[in-house]
Amino acid sequence: MFKLKLPTDPRWANIAEGNLQEILTDHAWCEQKAATNAIGLITMLPEYPEIVTELLAIAQEELEHFNQVHQIIIKRGYTFGRTRKDDYVNELVNFIQKGGNRDTLIIDKMLFAAMIEARSCERFKVLTENIKDEELKTFYKELMISEANHYTTFIGFARQLGDAEQVNKRWEEWLEYEAKIIQSYGNKESIHG
Repeated sequence: MFKLKLPTDPRWANIAEGNLQEILTDHAWCEQKAATNAIGLITMLPEYPEIVTELLAIAQEELEHFNQVHQIIIKRGYTFGRTRKDDYVNELVNFIQKGGNRDTLIIDKMLFAAMIEARSCERFKVLTENIKDEELKTFYKELMISEANHYTTFIGFARQLGDAEQVNKRWEEWLEYEAKIIQSYGNKESIHG
């Protein structure tokens, strides 16, 4: 569905399951950052009320996911750690086109969001298929569906705001870039690490 060029090695799930407190803390902060990103996009698009409405729903859903992960952390007696630096996301930020016009920037920010949702969804699928923890299998399967919907929404907005052919071409560039950087990840107890 996402056309990711390099799938996650299923052994990453073993790394994640080896330190559930860490993966859950990292995941919680990823959800908070996703909500913040959606809110940031809202500030760029006041003239599109239907997009603002949808982005608001995504931000609320991401905050609910943050809450759900936080509740799992509490229930399991884990310590909820401080926010983590996400090197993967920071490398993606570097690919956002700078210096162009406002529309180009907004479209690229939509594709940036779509890329993160696509990889997160793919990682949740790997967890669902490879971890032994039944509660988390079910939880990540539900989130996988939500992330897939967010991916579709962001790609759809990019195509709505720009020329669909040009957006598709730029998405291919995003996929190629992401394939290069993701090779360095998949060896830590973090959603994108």
